[in-house]
Amino acid sequence: MTSLRRFTTAPTLAEMEIIAARAADSIPDALRTHVRNVLIRVEDFPDEETEREMGLESPFDLLGLYRGVGMPWQSVTQPRLEPDLIFLYRRPILDYWCETGEDLDHLVRHVLIHEIGHHFGFSDADMEALEAETE
Repeated sequence: MTSLRRFTTAPTLAEMEIIAARAADSIPDALRTHVRNVLIRVEDFPDEETEREMGLESPFDLLGLYRGVGMPWQSVTQPRLEPDLIFLYRRPILDYWCETGEDLDHLVRHVLIHEIGHHFGFSDADMEALEAETE
């Protein structure tokens, strides 16, 4: 996966959405099949309610978030009223990117895979192994 452009300024929300879509497209079909109904949203920061729920000291403390009912806990007898969502937070991701110098596409893909792992009910160790397999 190559960068959209060589960034000399922070990518816009629209550019981050394109990076996120490309990251989602790079996930193997076997996994993508199970997350095709999970919506991916890019926002600058988590909302205040999320900050409170997560006990964040700063909105920069959260790069991404899965909101929904993970697959292990879904039931055909209980209808779901809201879609599963993955939020990618642009400003915290960009802050981390600037601090580490990591490739932005790789970083966005890493955060996305981590949040997809929550959809599957995976542990952090499971998610690290999953990401290693999909590189």
